Amino acid sequence: MITRFTPPIFIPLLIAGVIHSLSFAPAPLPTALLQFVQLLSFMALLFFTFKTKSHKTALFGAWIFGLANFSVGVYWLYVSMHDYGGMSPLLASSALVVFASVMALYYVVAIALMRLLIRQPKNLNWRQQLGAALVSASAWVLLEWIRGTFLTGFPWLNIAYAHVDGMFAGWAPLFGSYGVAWFAAFTSATLAFFALNSRQDAPKEYSFPLGIAALFAVIGIVLGGIQWHTPHGEAFFVRLAQANIDQNMKFDPTRLHDGVDLYKKLAALEAKSPETAPDLIILPETIIPLFQHQWQTEFWQEWIDIATQQQATLLLGAPLYSQRGEKGVYTNSAITIDSNSSATAIQQLQLAQRYDKHHLVPFGEFIPPGFHWFLDLLNIPLGEFNRGETRQANFALNSQFIGPDICYEDVFGEEIIQSVRDHQEHGAGATLLVNISNLAWFGDTWALRQHLQISRMRSIETARPMLRATNTGVTAAIFPNGDIQAALPTHSVGVLDVEIQGTTGQTPYVAWGNWPVIVWSLFLLLFVGRALRSASQRSSS
Repeated sequence: MITRFTPPIFIPLLIAGVIHSLSFAPAPLPTALLQFVQLLSFMALLFFTFKTKSHKTALFGAWIFGLANFSVGVYWLYVSMHDYGGMSPLLASSALVVFASVMALYYVVAIALMRLLIRQPKNLNWRQQLGAALVSASAWVLLEWIRGTFLTGFPWLNIAYAHVDGMFAGWAPLFGSYGVAWFAAFTSATLAFFALNSRQDAPKEYSFPLGIAALFAVIGIVLGGIQWHTPHGEAFFVRLAQANIDQNMKFDPTRLHDGVDLYKKLAALEAKSPETAPDLIILPETIIPLFQHQWQTEFWQEWIDIATQQQATLLLGAPLYSQRGEKGVYTNSAITIDSNSSATAIQQLQLAQRYDKHHLVPFGEFIPPGFHWFLDLLNIPLGEFNRGETRQANFALNSQFIGPDICYEDVFGEEIIQSVRDHQEHGAGATLLVNISNLAWFGDTWALRQHLQISRMRSIETARPMLRATNTGVTAAIFPNGDIQAALPTHSVGVLDVEIQGTTGQTPYVAWGNWPVIVWSLFLLLFVGRALRSASQRSSS
């Protein structure tokens, strides 16, 4: 099938897709280049797929670009399936390619929608180029949004994450990551259509759409200087622990106590000075590898003693079990422990503060219908977890309110903003966000740095500091504007003691969510897209 297409169509798009996949986190590319690499490689996709007259060739090219982008961009899925799941190299590679192929279909549909509405991408005047860029950006973002929501969603590699340090990041507090993606796609589209329609005798007006894109960038830079938050309460110290427990060791019955004991030691370390003693100690996802009732009360008392000794509240990840009639209920949860906690109460699930993970990972925390055969190929301790509510009570600490989320959940900005909003039943919105994760499944790969970029976007959207406690990295503290305050090296053992200032203030995105971008994109597709299609029909008749 591939040999039917000439190298000028196939090879450049394959290369462009690989380059595009490098733009979602620093290393190997430097941070300063990420936004430009994304814009230019995406421009290449639009240019090549609109330059060709054949619809089949254009759609195949979009699929090739997407296949390369996802195969390289999330190559770390191979690590989890092969290195930790015990799947053979052939099966793990095949599963990765199948997954990338399916994700690439979203790109195909987006390009198909563009070509349906933009029938004559060449010989466009400046107004038509502007309309074509508006339609292209809207089609792309709607498919990005569908990819991020359909069948629980997979918004990883949303093009917005290439722009966390870029000129469009200032739009995130208004329109979220999909808004940033829209401006990025619009810019790439203006470049592509200008290249398609450039000629020596073209009037100066032909560069007007590029000027609009530049104006959006300048506005984004100005918006980036706006402080959407105000300080809340007194600043305080927080400890983030990272023990670098190998995934093969974590659930090994003969070694799991070693990992727990190491986290106890990290939590119990003395502060450098009395002034920097932490009020909050955060430990990663599922550092307690067994359900709460499977541990003796002495085990939980040791944690209470650490909290008492440190005069701090512990926030840690643990799987929880409860009985509901004849059915067991399992949750991936975060709990707090302090000097007032009771070991028996913890064992019996009588917890003062608890958060149950809401957005579960397909194949990791629940098995989609019809896929039990796939899980039988893996040697991974998986279970059918139950979902928590979308909005739960935030954790209270003095005057602060902590919005916890677990691992994959902070990929979904529309869900994170729920914890920032005040709620009639569940109380005050979060003054700071906490993400606890275990990315040991993916080794020392791009997944760790990509996840950090995603967390930084959540801080920009919500104007809240984000604290990340991870097992292997990246453990970090993030300022409300998305800048990294401090971070531990990946795959190292240590603690990060940082001073944190909670914030209040509601960004427009927290209030609006994704709806403005969705409605705006649909409006442009319906009206501008119809106008472009009508104009092309008149010119061809």
